[in-house]
Amino acid sequence: MMLAASFSQTQLFLKHTFFFSLRHFRVIIGLAFIAGLGRYIQLKGFGDIHSLTNILLEIIVEGARVLLLLYILGLADIKKGVLRIKHFLTDKKKRAQFGTVFRQHVKMYWKAIILSLIGFSIIAWLLNYCIDVIIYKTSLISFLKDKGILNPQASEWPVLLFIKNLTVIPYTLVFETLLLLWLAGRLIILKK
Repeated sequence: MMLAASFSQTQLFLKHTFFFSLRHFRVIIGLAFIAGLGRYIQLKGFGDIHSLTNILLEIIVEGARVLLLLYILGLADIKKGVLRIKHFLTDKKKRAQFGTVFRQHVKMYWKAIILSLIGFSIIAWLLNYCIDVIIYKTSLISFLKDKGILNPQASEWPVLLFIKNLTVIPYTLVFETLLLLWLAGRLIILKK
């Protein structure tokens, strides 16, 4: 019976992750696209770039990821995400409360947490597998090179990381951040 309850809670958490991603798809994919395009350019998808451009692109890529993390942490509100981090870092009482709730949730829901991590890992593995099939088992790379979308001297990495930046990376950020919020008692979706 406990395993069935844990499985049910796991389904709820994975559904919540999926529906959060759908509900906020435009923002998530927009920030992911910025990061993906930056990586594509950094890896010479359009050709060689200056080292200063590479550094500026790294700032843009990481900035987009930080904004995405803050957006998720604030449950679709970047300002709220910033405040959560600020309170965690500056308010000793809130940090202690976070630790207490976190430990309680891990004790109560450890089976659901493990099942959620397994479910997440399977989904992430499937996404990565599909990306690898698209990159390595199709003629996509040669097609992109023939059409002038990918630099003829570039490897498959610009395209590979562009696709991962639109799929696996944001999915991972959403899942892990929502899991952390739930464990901290800031996301109420699972019932005991």
